[in-house]
Amino acid sequence: LYAVADSGHWLILTPDAIQGRLTDVIEIEIGELLDERGKRLRRKDHGDAEAIALDAEGNWLVAFERNHRVWRYSDLTDDAQPASLDLSQLMPILEGNSGLETLATTPEGWIACAERQARDGHNCLRQSASGLAGFSIATPPPLEGLNGVPTDADCASNGVCFVLFRSYIPAIGNSTAIVALSPDGNRETLAHWGPELTVDNFEGLAVREEGAKTFLYIISDNNFSNDQRNLLMKFEVSARAATTPGVPEKVFKTDNVVIETSVGKIYVQLETERAPVTVANFLAYVDEGRFKDTRCYRAMRVQGAPGPSGFVQCGTQNRPDRILAPIAHEPTNETGLSHLDGALSMARFEPGTATGDFSIMILDQRGLDADPDHEDPSRKAGFAVFGYVIDGMDTVIDIQQAPIDPDKGEGFLKGQLLAEPVTILDIRRAPQPAE
Repeated sequence: LYAVADSGHWLILTPDAIQGRLTDVIEIEIGELLDERGKRLRRKDHGDAEAIALDAEGNWLVAFERNHRVWRYSDLTDDAQPASLDLSQLMPILEGNSGLETLATTPEGWIACAERQARDGHNCLRQSASGLAGFSIATPPPLEGLNGVPTDADCASNGVCFVLFRSYIPAIGNSTAIVALSPDGNRETLAHWGPELTVDNFEGLAVREEGAKTFLYIISDNNFSNDQRNLLMKFEVSARAATTPGVPEKVFKTDNVVIETSVGKIYVQLETERAPVTVANFLAYVDEGRFKDTRCYRAMRVQGAPGPSGFVQCGTQNRPDRILAPIAHEPTNETGLSHLDGALSMARFEPGTATGDFSIMILDQRGLDADPDHEDPSRKAGFAVFGYVIDGMDTVIDIQQAPIDPDKGEGFLKGQLLAEPVTILDIRRAPQPAE
């Protein structure tokens, strides 16, 4: 994480995480920003750095307030160079200590915002393929009346930008909100924190993209005050909000079932609309009682993972009296589903051979998704996801962590079969789990 401080310094923070969850900052490197002559920024009105962004050429853009300007650094240790950002439309509204705190680059250009509310005229600029234009980002409703203003932003590779708002009122305390802004202008308030939660003077925001996932980091400034803290937090943005903010998520038809095992219950939401063939097959087994007294018998464990990861496999397991005819394969690239944590996926040999055996994922196992470009026909087809666990993952993990019989099974199954399979007492249709 790269940051600037209003004392005229740059910082590089190296965070640590366990299974994707932020746990610590293990290293901090700090240095002084230099001016165009290679000199230190000694005065507060000259060194009040408030925003940092990386441009398409790999240069750092640093915005300063009080003495409002944007400088470009090919490396943060180098001398400053003037940046070619036309901020003339914002300059008249930039105030001393409430200036240009929001600067971010986009795939087409950049956005910059003044630290002010959009009450009269625009408070932001956007440079895009269409040219330079002013626009306004209104204070999100949770911060209305609390003097909420934009204080930082960062943009993802798809052009969606995330804008951090903050407010401080002595009698109330700090409040924070994050607004997602799509390239077409749609907006959505993703989150809001008030004084009753762990909130401080949040001034920095950064986007991190990892595969299909989008994460936001936010950081607070303690202002050298005993009443405030330096806090670093990390959040995952939903796939919908990360791609189409402001557009309500489509609600697909689902059905719920509960898998009652000898070690606990697992509540599942079946994707009836998106995987109709697979769900209809599964519900036929449910409604005809074909899962009663079957077993969870396999525990695949990802080696080297810091915690439980892999899947458990359950079902009719070669019981001819329970097995219905094989069903057509529904690949994930057609259903839009994926082998995420808690996904139910049909076990099979070749595509089109699935019957009454299924697996439950522990953590994301996207390698089981369909890969249309793969040379291996099995990998090309992937496995069919048809539902997700909505409660009871602790039971799934307990099953996966049960003792293995190292002598059971042949081939890839050897070393993955449970010494004492867990009994499925029944699977039945069920409402949402009780709170």
